[in-house]
Amino acid sequence: NALPSNCKLVACSDVDKKKIKKLKNEHNCQEFSDWKQLIKLSEIEIVIISTPHNLLSTIAIQCLKRLKHVFIEKPGAINQKEFSKIIHAQKKYQKIVYVGYNHRFHPSIIKSKELVKKNLLGDILYIRGRYGHGGRIGYEKEWRANKNISGGGEIIDQGSHLIDLSTFFLGRLKLLSSFPRKYFWKIDVEDNGFIILENIKKNIAFLHASWTEWKNLFSFEIYGQKGKIEISGLGGSYGEETLTLYKMSKKLGPPKKKIWRFNSEIDKSWNLEFKFFYKLIKRNNFDDTNLYDSYQTMQIIEKIYKNKI
Repeated sequence: NALPSNCKLVACSDVDKKKIKKLKNEHNCQEFSDWKQLIKLSEIEIVIISTPHNLLSTIAIQCLKRLKHVFIEKPGAINQKEFSKIIHAQKKYQKIVYVGYNHRFHPSIIKSKELVKKNLLGDILYIRGRYGHGGRIGYEKEWRANKNISGGGEIIDQGSHLIDLSTFFLGRLKLLSSFPRKYFWKIDVEDNGFIILENIKKNIAFLHASWTEWKNLFSFEIYGQKGKIEISGLGGSYGEETLTLYKMSKKLGPPKKKIWRFNSEIDKSWNLEFKFFYKLIKRNNFDDTNLYDSYQTMQIIEKIYKNKI
């Protein structure tokens, strides 16, 4: 549904037979029970890989060997070692590889980047981000709670989005401290992650990702010398997506504010992201910023997981 009009869904593969038949019937595409058979189709130019983390790199590398461009769901791989194999294969086979961190394409984030570029905040001082949900009955039995399949818990899940967005605004980051914790769910991975990152200019990103956020929450705040941006919500169960710009007054009193509301019922971020990916392919543009930003995120996550839970 998120594909641009100039892209056609040729084939699909899934282990869930009911889902794959539904997709086949809705989009009139070929159906495969085995992805290895799917990628043999010569007419396929792009493969979208949206699987549990332990399968991402294996499928991506095989697609590259078949000379397909690859769009991989975040975080791109289960760990840093597997991610590095993708980068090696991308260089060898010279195809576009893109990791799907769609939050960069939410309207509030796009608008925030525009405001920052216009210097309305001045120099960025620090970022504060929070993201979480409360799981559901049986969540501890799902694949995200299984370290062998997911690679970790809430930090590699929603926390990776917060790290990626912090990179988007602050540039290359290093880990200062982190606290992966198990507070509620009886699982072998963390249900909460507290993270402090820093860029070369000593600007801080203070982040919290949680599976004990009983009311779904997304909050991302960018503090500058001349004001602040506050993003709240992502639509749906996370609430209306809004952006508030607070402009500092000369006397440092109550700031002036302007609010943007993005209340579209349809999340367009996947469509915008895929259009961006498609442009890279059409231009044969091997700008690997996304790939290396995503690899940096994985490096940070791996360092965090060296801490004890």
